[in-house]
Amino acid sequence: MQKSLRYLAIFSLVVASCSDETTIYEDPSESLILEENQTVLTNSVNFDNSGVLDIYQDEAAKLASKNSSVDADSYPLALVANIEAPSYSSAEELAATHVAMDGNYLYVSYNTAGETYAGGVDVIDISDIVQPRLTSRLYYTNADINSIAYENGHVYVVGGVDSEQSVTATANSFIGKIPVSNGSLSISGGISYGFQDGLVANDLVVNANGLFVSSGVNGYVTQYDKNTLEVVKEVAYDDLRSIIQIDNNFAVLDASYGVRFLDETLSETGSFTVANGDFREADKRTISYYGDKISVAEGSNGAGIYNAETGAFERHLPIVLNPDDATQDEVVTNAVSFNDDVFLMANGGAGLALSENEGDLNLVGVIELRGSINYVISKDDYIIAASGKSGIQIIKMNRPSQSLEEACSSAQRYSGSSYLAVESYQTLGYSGSKNFRELNVAGELLLCGSWSVRDEFLVEEDGTLEIKGSIYMGRNNRRRNIQVAAGATLRVEGVMVIYGDLILEENASLEFLGDENNVYVLGDVVIANSASVEGNFNDRMNKF
Repeated sequence: MQKSLRYLAIFSLVVASCSDETTIYEDPSESLILEENQTVLTNSVNFDNSGVLDIYQDEAAKLASKNSSVDADSYPLALVANIEAPSYSSAEELAATHVAMDGNYLYVSYNTAGETYAGGVDVIDISDIVQPRLTSRLYYTNADINSIAYENGHVYVVGGVDSEQSVTATANSFIGKIPVSNGSLSISGGISYGFQDGLVANDLVVNANGLFVSSGVNGYVTQYDKNTLEVVKEVAYDDLRSIIQIDNNFAVLDASYGVRFLDETLSETGSFTVANGDFREADKRTISYYGDKISVAEGSNGAGIYNAETGAFERHLPIVLNPDDATQDEVVTNAVSFNDDVFLMANGGAGLALSENEGDLNLVGVIELRGSINYVISKDDYIIAASGKSGIQIIKMNRPSQSLEEACSSAQRYSGSSYLAVESYQTLGYSGSKNFRELNVAGELLLCGSWSVRDEFLVEEDGTLEIKGSIYMGRNNRRRNIQVAAGATLRVEGVMVIYGDLILEENASLEFLGDENNVYVLGDVVIANSASVEGNFNDRMNKF
């Protein structure tokens, strides 16, 4: 449904372009508000649920998987923080729509459901893996922002305006170019805009050849010049929902047909139909690509998996969780994302599903997150989920690094249960990753990789635990302690995050190896008089 409420006509400088117009705000203050209250920015970062995440694996999930023995505990995921959605006068229903990642920053877009035009842009610094910061926030009082990208000192946003109420906007779909530096958006010098036909601009790709924007019903794939936002070329389509780059070419999701492949000149080079896609009008749907697979978010039908070379249908991944408190309209796959050996489905009210992508796709389960998940992107060691009005949820995957595994090559890969007890007579060493429920060490244990513990972490009297990589303990709303008993040794090389207390009893020893250690203790550090702490480490929470 097309929006039809007011759009403030304050555009002031117009430059002729190929077939549309480029517009620059001289005085953006009437329709743009840059949040300057640091308290608001700080308080928008919520750590209440931070910590180790479970992956739910009910019977339906196991039956849907070709391999029901998939081990959910092999994924030591941790929720870093939740960035609450912005709100301001007359716009208290903003929802996250899209996330772009570049280096240590996340760029987030927001829009408003219904007929009101309102949106926003956030910039989040994730350089600290436990304490991200919201560094900049921009409110749009008259436009929805549906997708976002970053390149070379500029944030690019696409969305919708009401062109009927604007004396300058030539179409409902727009693209904007906003300067950003060191995590701070700038509107003092004006923001450049371009327009194109279509119900609403909903996705974009930025590459060396320019900006490529898709725009909904009766819209276009439009190529813009990155410097001037002049239209270079445009190709009409019936109902575009998403555009992605594949090598030097593109794939677009046309809800009236399926997936179309375009070369760098926007000429169609191939296509395949999506026969059973649930593409309700104006609903967000994305596509994702990895290796020889391309996936389509197909609404109530889950995710479709197709051969990227031939377009041949391979299989559907269904939505396996249907919560009692979610309506049928809310249980839909809105977005999909590949990240090497992981595949993710944003299933609205049914949450965020994770599958293994190792030759075939095997469902692992549903990640323990709150809110309806309407968008997901995964890159490097992060999963970023947009949960509508609940904002953005930042998840650290804690994958073991290849170099670390090589350094611990003599340690066998861990394949045991989530309850690990090392007896006093045992000397064991493992590599890999695991989400333990309980870790109890009375003998000697070496863990190389990425690990998390949910409930109990105890190094017993005279026991020794060495960790090379990362260890996460507990979560903010369910705090658990790491206890190092009398005469025991905990030796760490890497990252240690404790949502609880660190307790060193009499003659216990905490040792850090190397110079790149980072320690985050969210509770207290309790050190007995005869206990010792040795080595170099960064005390990120100032608790030692």
